[in-house]
Amino acid sequence: MIALARAVPQATIVMCHVGGVLGYGAYTGKKDEVHAARRANMAELATCPNVSVKLGGMLNRGAALNFRELAEPPNSAAWAAAWRPYVEPCIELFGAGRCNFESNFPVDKMGTGYATLWNAFKRITAGCSPTEKLGLYSGTARRLYRLD
Repeated sequence: MIALARAVPQATIVMCHVGGVLGYGAYTGKKDEVHAARRANMAELATCPNVSVKLGGMLNRGAALNFRELAEPPNSAAWAAAWRPYVEPCIELFGAGRCNFESNFPVDKMGTGYATLWNAFKRITAGCSPTEKLGLYSGTARRLYRLD
């Protein structure tokens, strides 16, 4: 992604699902190692002004919480705690003007409800300013996708 963004700086690139963090297969049991490498790569990618990040789609990646083994579905507080380490660095590195939330429904329906998902996002952004929230929840998407 970094090489592509640098090779074609005039292209607008929107990276989905916080970059597709994996927590299964070859990545099982390597959460700290994967997280450190991801953070470094994301910091370098953030230097490319033509790249934005969609925040969401993490449920399907197995990056945060093995919800299938739980007795009941996680609530928004549990999802916020699990996803915060992936979402907050994106906002910190790219800024609210280059990040926007996504729902990834109907795929995310396998582990959470729509309201629970968005409430988790609201919990994660509770400390953001009104201007940052406007960018994260609508402004960045409006600009990137040229929505009126």
